[in-house]
Amino acid sequence: MNAIAPSELIVNKNGTIYHLNLRPEDIADNIIAVGDPERVAKVSCHFDSIEREVHKREFITHTGFYKGKRITVISTGMGTDNIEIFMTELDALANIDLETRIPKSEHKTLNIVRIGTSGGLQENVALDSELASATGIGLDTLMCFYAFEANEQETNIGSKLQQDLGLPFRPYVAAASSELLEKIAFDMYKGNTLTCPGFYAPQGRELRLKTAIPNLVSKYQGFDYEGFKMTNFEMETAAYYAMGRMLGHNMLSLNAIVAQRVQNLFSTQAEKVIDSLIVKTLDRL
Repeated sequence: MNAIAPSELIVNKNGTIYHLNLRPEDIADNIIAVGDPERVAKVSCHFDSIEREVHKREFITHTGFYKGKRITVISTGMGTDNIEIFMTELDALANIDLETRIPKSEHKTLNIVRIGTSGGLQENVALDSELASATGIGLDTLMCFYAFEANEQETNIGSKLQQDLGLPFRPYVAAASSELLEKIAFDMYKGNTLTCPGFYAPQGRELRLKTAIPNLVSKYQGFDYEGFKMTNFEMETAAYYAMGRMLGHNMLSLNAIVAQRVQNLFSTQAEKVIDSLIVKTLDRL
């Protein structure tokens, strides 16, 4: 097998991967991902000890031990473009020899759990509740650049959503790790999470600029493909699930519902809900 070119797999002079600034030994097999860099410390404050702290750009990493389990928490920033970098470089740390630039003969599977905030799209998705994404639906175009293989149902859901919204591309659909769903989210509401390529117009918000698709939130709420409905939306889940599938890692997205778009409400206790979800995830991971 040929070595990957230096222009494709960029390794820093100190032996770390380009954006994350990490070496393979810096990460655990169990990883918690958060969007907000400030949320890393809100996870690691529960650790018994921290052995490694790294900060580069929006990517902050703390690796340590929680009740005897080695866990890494990393911030990603917002959006699926960051998730593509995050997942690709995590996989390189696990499955490519950075010195020889050759993929390892034995594949390592990482367990990656996203903890983030989200807005509810249906009346039965209560404000301040916890929702595990059984499925992610991507409104971004990231998978247009990958050889992502969708099954028939995923293709049909994407095609119907494309038609309903009048999009020039087909949204992609991918599922969570069934193993992590059962292990961590067994008592949580299971939903279908829409991943939007922005916070304002793609989520139906108007300040000074008008949205191009009228009544967008209502269209999200009313979408139905043979009983498949969208329960909530945010900005990363679908990319996590698609990249996780292609790279062979277990991926789960957990959402604290801090906004209810049907009722136009926003949580007054968002941090309390998020912290509860963090502790629950640490105990179960």
